[in-house]
Amino acid sequence: MRTDPEALGDAGGDHVMVAVWDPLVRLFHWGIVASFAIAWFSAARSDDVHMWAGYVAAVLVACRLVWGLAGTRHARFIDFVRSPLAVIAYLRDISVGREARYLGHNPAGGAMILVLLAALLLTAFSGWLETTDAYYGVSWVQDTHSYAAHGILVLVALHVGGVALASVRHRENLVRAMITGRKRSLSE
Repeated sequence: MRTDPEALGDAGGDHVMVAVWDPLVRLFHWGIVASFAIAWFSAARSDDVHMWAGYVAAVLVACRLVWGLAGTRHARFIDFVRSPLAVIAYLRDISVGREARYLGHNPAGGAMILVLLAALLLTAFSGWLETTDAYYGVSWVQDTHSYAAHGILVLVALHVGGVALASVRHRENLVRAMITGRKRSLSE
């Protein structure tokens, strides 16, 4: 019997699917993917496109921070931000193949979100500083912007690797979940 109020039958009826990622979380996720990619690939081609993509990313991060406090259950930071010890314990469990499956973000995913948000803010802020009279052409500002942007690429690679690993280990398509907003119930 389905007692979960968020439960929905999937198209094949094989699993009980539950709503996890609300439309704002999904819009933020794919909006950040697009704005960072546009900023990255336009950096040497169009200053205006690069700058506006960075501004869009900054606005998206600001909206996500608000939604992390006031959003739906699995969007809230309180749902997925864990202590450093919990994150380390989860990573240790991954290394031995006995990590728990979470309906929302797992402890490592929650930590990744925080680090990515901070890196995106640093990149956007340092990029904005480069447009001001006081910091235009200042090498440490340029270096900060460049290192932060390159660091995001490393974080994205780790994020994609973690998503792939969790998808295989828990036999669920997390990319599809970030498109549809639904995941398999924890009871399955």
